[in-house]
Amino acid sequence: LAHLEHMMTLLEEVESQVRDLDTLAFSIYYHDIVYSSARSDNEHQSALFFEKHVSRTSFKNTLACKNQIELTKEHLPSEDNDINILMDLDLSILGSSPVDYDTYQKNIRKEYSIFPDFMYKTGRVKMLESILNSDYIFKTSYFQDKLECQARLNLDNELMSLKL
Repeated sequence: LAHLEHMMTLLEEVESQVRDLDTLAFSIYYHDIVYSSARSDNEHQSALFFEKHVSRTSFKNTLACKNQIELTKEHLPSEDNDINILMDLDLSILGSSPVDYDTYQKNIRKEYSIFPDFMYKTGRVKMLESILNSDYIFKTSYFQDKLECQARLNLDNELMSLKL
């Protein structure tokens, strides 16, 4: 719930840039509703869960919302600004204060506690390096300006601690 609260708080800052606020809000609420660190289809299952629950309502943009939820698996840039905002909101914790990031990385380790340290560190290092090797972590100029530098510092610090 803290993740959702964080995303919704930041959404208020960029609300004027969002084309379809209702669809984006549903995507935020449902994008991690099915989550297990041992599964590789969390996003797909979350999209199906969303579809099942919203089908009993008058909401018309089910397909667009399912697509947004599914796209949170890869976090790739899109031609659709709403999708880019969703991706940036989802990754915004990376650009948080060092104290908040430390709490986040400890929680990530707890989520993946089923894996021994050597496996976790190998996978996490690979993921962090992949993010850091990209031109930009964030897709929108708003989040690049606001969070990019701090996110890179946080990721670099975590990477160094994992390589010790």
